[in-house]
Amino acid sequence: MTDPAPEFRTGIGTDIHQLVEGRELKLGGILIPFELGLLGHSDGDVVLHAVIDAILGAACAGDIGTMFPDTDPKYKDADSKGLLLDVREKIEARGWVVGNIDIIIHAEQPKLGQFKGQMKRAIAELLGIGFDVVNVKAKTNEGLGDIGQGQAIAATASVLLKKKIRKIW
Repeated sequence: MTDPAPEFRTGIGTDIHQLVEGRELKLGGILIPFELGLLGHSDGDVVLHAVIDAILGAACAGDIGTMFPDTDPKYKDADSKGLLLDVREKIEARGWVVGNIDIIIHAEQPKLGQFKGQMKRAIAELLGIGFDVVNVKAKTNEGLGDIGQGQAIAATASVLLKKKIRKIW
């Protein structure tokens, strides 16, 4: 006999992309004014990619690279907001909703403090959850490594999924 399915699941996601000229910088579903953008097959939004991986991990549904392979031309320059909406639809079909999200963005530049609220709002709206259950933090790498040298931006996300409440009536 197996144990009943848990009511809660957690997942962790991470992503990193190189900063390059000639690309827009999209983080957390918003456009950030900056002279460099993130290199990637899609739009390179490391924040949404980390959130997607965390959700997929919590749902035991694989990972972003399997679901949206960079070898598939239909994902070339894809808007990561659309990818997150696809993932939301898949987990909700399995009976899960996002309970809360905690995100860390690792970037030396640009300074992101003024954009955290906009990112929280965009992510909350994409997932159909409250603004108050999304947290966005921004950290530098104190000049260390590719991130600290301004060559890359990374993100880490932790997600709690909870079973959807089924209405009996």
